[in-house]
Amino acid sequence: MVNAHPDHDAIKLSIIVPCLNEGPTLERCLQDLQPLRCAGHELILVDGGSEQALIDNNATYVDKLLRSQPGRARQMNSGAKKASGDVYWFLHADSRLSEGMDRAIMSVAGSTGFWGRFDVRLSGSHPLFRVIERMMNWRSRISGIATGDQGIFVERRLFDQVGGFPQQPLMEDIEISRRLKRLTHPHSLPGPLETSSRRWESQGILRTILLMWLLRLAYWAGVSPRHLARLYAQGTG
Repeated sequence: MVNAHPDHDAIKLSIIVPCLNEGPTLERCLQDLQPLRCAGHELILVDGGSEQALIDNNATYVDKLLRSQPGRARQMNSGAKKASGDVYWFLHADSRLSEGMDRAIMSVAGSTGFWGRFDVRLSGSHPLFRVIERMMNWRSRISGIATGDQGIFVERRLFDQVGGFPQQPLMEDIEISRRLKRLTHPHSLPGPLETSSRRWESQGILRTILLMWLLRLAYWAGVSPRHLARLYAQGTG
């Protein structure tokens, strides 16, 4: 559970969580964020078409509940349009927070545009997950590219300057990182931010690693995000 820090009143976070038929993982994530709401930060849930009961169960945990067409980039941009904070913090619905992550963001906030992400930790206990998460964090620090499960945060003026997330069905986090990095290098904060390992567990660890590396290499080579989204669906189906 993350603790609130009253001395951060000068800067307001807008925490934006896109969701689509998430189960208990979403509720746990929103519960983690309640102390930040009490401290005056804003929590926005952007639903992409979930079953009504799932949304009703979580409505009391958020300040704003928005409806959007499905698609993570579209949902996050919709949340940003309705946000009132100075800094946008985009979290996946299966994220779990560590102590003091709000304070870590505030520690790098300045008068000029800034952005960054947290080191990630996978929830599973398999030893390979420790290797995967270390490689993810190392790669991100070297490349300056963040992924969505690392909890990207960005000062609102900088977010507007790059036009928000690109409206593409896959690799929207990679693309906005590339655009932001042209303006200023990201802050890499230790966290860790825990994310679910269910994707690796359900599809196979080595198979998932190979699929994600192939998709990234194809994206860097210029393959369209729409084609990559079809390949991803085939690979995880």
